[in-house]
Amino acid sequence: MKVIICGAGQVGLGIAERLAAEGNNVAIIDSSQELVQRANDMLDVRAIWGNGAHPDVLEKAGARDADMLIAVTLYDEVNMVACQVARTLFDIPTKIARIRSQTYLSEEYAKLFSNQSLSIDHVISPEIEVGNVVLRRLATPGAFDTASFVDGKVVTIGISCGPDCPVVDTPLDQLAGLFPDLPATVVAVVRKGELVVPHHDFQLKFGDDVHLVLPVDQVARTLKIFGHDERQARRIIIAGGGNIGLYVAREIERREPNVRVKIIEVNRKRALEIADMLRRTVVLHGSSLSEDLLREAEVQASETLVAVTNDEQVNILTSVLAKQLGCQRSMCLVNSAGYSTMIRSFGIDAQVNPRATTASRILQFVRRGRIRSVHSIHNGDGELIEADTLETTGVVGKPLSTLGLSDGIRFGAIVRGGKVIAPRGETELKAKDRVVVFVRRDTIREVEQLFRVSPDYF
Repeated sequence: MKVIICGAGQVGLGIAERLAAEGNNVAIIDSSQELVQRANDMLDVRAIWGNGAHPDVLEKAGARDADMLIAVTLYDEVNMVACQVARTLFDIPTKIARIRSQTYLSEEYAKLFSNQSLSIDHVISPEIEVGNVVLRRLATPGAFDTASFVDGKVVTIGISCGPDCPVVDTPLDQLAGLFPDLPATVVAVVRKGELVVPHHDFQLKFGDDVHLVLPVDQVARTLKIFGHDERQARRIIIAGGGNIGLYVAREIERREPNVRVKIIEVNRKRALEIADMLRRTVVLHGSSLSEDLLREAEVQASETLVAVTNDEQVNILTSVLAKQLGCQRSMCLVNSAGYSTMIRSFGIDAQVNPRATTASRILQFVRRGRIRSVHSIHNGDGELIEADTLETTGVVGKPLSTLGLSDGIRFGAIVRGGKVIAPRGETELKAKDRVVVFVRRDTIREVEQLFRVSPDYF
């Protein structure tokens, strides 16, 4: 596939790295010569200096025979114009734009992105995507990672095996025997920084991070089985009143009338603005690194602090300080992969990575075959993919054990007629099944082939 990416920032570079590693022909455009040079030095891509909305720059990047354009610059207007130029002049089939301004995304202006208006096939809002991740984590205390599939019927959760985990040293096949009515599948384990795809005789160890796929109504029970019995937060502090913090507070007000939320915002003007936008949320002006202000916000009596300021170092330090002052749990937003690997050692319970979140959202449109959604784990070393099966899909009518799958692939759940089925070796897929499968990075192409309808489907 030939892909043009406009924007060589963290998101654009991350997507380019993933696609190039999978053998795609990738060109990346940016108006910063420094970022272009970095892309040339780091990746096996064509990095071009210029404005991604300019026709001559797009043509130089190979727009005349490109399959997809992904516009993820820092400027919404550049992203929108780039997609329009890609459609009008070069007829690029698939166009994706990152839109950050919430004004463009208001329901009253929805027709802006209709087929009769701007030629954008898929709109991605990082703030909304990240905000939804935060809300899912708040709804599943005890899990450090979570994502939803098949219209909310299936979820994946990441659970740490702590000192109180009762299933440590238990082989997975015995685990299934102990809980035969629990349709949960362990699809991946991270042990000492390495991603492992476990099989029936695999034993969980203290310190493992376990990724499971299961029906949404079995989440609470599964968390208890793994030694996590935390209650959902009713008192929440949000550090940072930007677009993400505001979105999370608004959604909590809408969904959870009994939850108390306080926001700490360092910018006085912004604090006044969001105070007018929110009904029940208390807005405090000041630095979240102030111990006095955190005490004023009653951090010691709060179940969760969520740090989503624009400074990831502030987020980390605020999360650590909150835990020291008595907050039960903390969650922080980080962009750098280097920080991501250290978060757990600081005592922070969960993290949200906007780069990984946005990349996962975009990758679902890149994957070939009947792929509906994608969720990346462990810095992109693995993906959970939701796919459809049709009559002409090659996997239909064959027991899973006979498919000859690589060790890096593990089926997590099958949804058939609204019912969630835990896959076994003898399970046969049928047409119109919805499947959630874990894929190690080096086996992604194999899974795409499994769910392709025909060689030229994409």
